[in-house]
Amino acid sequence: MVGRQHTAAVVADVFDRMAWRDTYAQSAGLRELAEELLTHHAHAADLLADTFLAAYQLTGPRVREPADMAPSRLVNHHIVNALVETPEFTGLRRETAGDPYAAALAVLAQAPALRELLDRSRDPGDDAARTTGAAGASELAEAPAAGGTAGAPPPTATPRPQTSQAPASAAPASQAAGGAARTAAEAVPGARAAARTAVARAAEAVRGEATLMRAWGVTPGELERMPFDRRARLAERLRTGRLARWAELIGRFREMADAERARKLESATGELVGVTLGDDLSRVIPSELAHLGLPELRAVFAVRYAAGELMLYDSRTEQSSGRGAVIACVDTSHSMYEAGPGGVTREAWAKACALALLDQARHERRDFVGILFSAADKLRVFRFPADRPADPAEVLDFAESFLGGGTSYQAPLTAAAGLLADEFDETARARGDIVLLTDDECAVTAEWRRDWDDARRRLGFRLFGLAVGAPDAAGSGSVLEALCDDLRSVEDLTDVHAAAGLFRSI
Repeated sequence: MVGRQHTAAVVADVFDRMAWRDTYAQSAGLRELAEELLTHHAHAADLLADTFLAAYQLTGPRVREPADMAPSRLVNHHIVNALVETPEFTGLRRETAGDPYAAALAVLAQAPALRELLDRSRDPGDDAARTTGAAGASELAEAPAAGGTAGAPPPTATPRPQTSQAPASAAPASQAAGGAARTAAEAVPGARAAARTAVARAAEAVRGEATLMRAWGVTPGELERMPFDRRARLAERLRTGRLARWAELIGRFREMADAERARKLESATGELVGVTLGDDLSRVIPSELAHLGLPELRAVFAVRYAAGELMLYDSRTEQSSGRGAVIACVDTSHSMYEAGPGGVTREAWAKACALALLDQARHERRDFVGILFSAADKLRVFRFPADRPADPAEVLDFAESFLGGGTSYQAPLTAAAGLLADEFDETARARGDIVLLTDDECAVTAEWRRDWDDARRRLGFRLFGLAVGAPDAAGSGSVLEALCDDLRSVEDLTDVHAAAGLFRSI
C-alpha cells in the first residue's frame, strides 16, 4: 500500500507548528521572503517552514524519507536534507534551538542560497502552479494543524479493502518515488556545497547578533521576554547606530569590570568592630589559637570549635545597597569626537566606560544616572533606578546621544550634586560616586567652588576624574586635579584596563 504523501520534509508536532505560525505572523522579513519566492516557486512556503523547524526544534530535526514525500516536494526535501547534513548545522542549532527569533534569523540569512537552489531546480511546468503558490503566501501563517505545510501528516484516509491488484501497483509506485528522488537530486546541482555555505553564513549571523546583544548588556533572559518585533528593531539599531562599530570595545569594558568586581569581593575583609563567637577559623583571635600549643587544651579547643563558641574577630563589611547613586558625567563636546591611536574615539571610550559603570551600579543595587554635557546650556540626564530593569532602548539613547559644542564642568557637576541631594533628602542615602569623563580643561568660579565643597561635606560623595585622551587636562595644578578625589589619565584608548582601578574603588 502506498504511504502518505507528505508536503513537509521535517517531522513536527503541534507546538513546533504553532511556533512557526506565530513567528511567521510577527516577522515581516519572513513574509516578504515567502511572497518573493512564491512568485517563482509554487512550494517555497513549505521549504521556509522546513528550514525554520530544522533550526528551531529542541531535539534536532527528523527528516522524512524521500518515499514518504509528495513528488512535488522532493526538491524541498533534497534542499533541507542537504542543510541538516552539513557539519556547520550542529553549530547553528546551538544558537537557534528553542529560540524562534534566532531560527527566523537563520532562515533569512540562508535566503540567498535558498533562492539560488530553487532557481537551479526550476521546471517550466512549475509556472502552472504559481497561482496556487501565491495563494499559499497568505495562508502560510494559518498552516492547518493536520496539514502538511508545517510538517504534520494529513488526516488518515478511510482504509479500503485490499484487492489482488494492490501488491502489483505498490511496486511501480515505490519505483516512481525512488526515481523522483533521484530526479530531485539531479535538479539541484551543487546543493551540498551551497547548503554548507548557507548554514555557515546563518551561524555567523546568529552568533554575531548574540555577541552584539551581550556586548551591549542585553541578557538572554531579557531577549526571551522581548516581543519579536521589538527584538528585531533593537538588533537593527545596535547594528546601525552611532556606536555600532565599538561593540567589541563595550564588551571588553564590561568583561573587565566583571573581573574587577570579583577581585574586589575576594579582598573585601570589612572593618573590625569587636569580638564575637563562631567557628570561622580564618577569624579566630590569637589567644584562642594559643590553646593549640598546649596538648591539654587542644580537646577544649575542639569542643568549642564544634559548638561554634570560639572567639572571633567581628567585622562589618560596607553595604553598597545603602550608598548613594553612581553618576557618570560624560563630555560630549566636539573634541570628544576625535580618534586616538587604534582609531577609537574619545567619545566611544568614555561611553563604553559609562555603560560598564551602569553594570557596576546595578550589581550593587545602586541607582545610576548618566549625564551628557558640553557647553553650559547643553545637558541631558538619563536616570536608571536600581528597582527596575534598564530599558535597552533608553540605554541606547544615552549611549548614542551627542551634544557637540564647548565644555563646562559646572553644569553637569551641579546637576549631579543636586541629584545626590534629592536622593539624600528622600532616602537618607549618602556617599554617592560621581565620575567625570572629559578631554578638556575649563575654569570654575570661586562662588561655585564654595557651593560644591559645601555639598560634598554634607553628602559625603566622591568625585573620580578620567582625562580621556588628553593628559594635559590631568596635569599638575589643573582644575580637574583640584576638584577630583581620584584623577586618572587615559592615553591609550584601546586599553580598557586603564580604568580598572576605578571599578575597584566604586
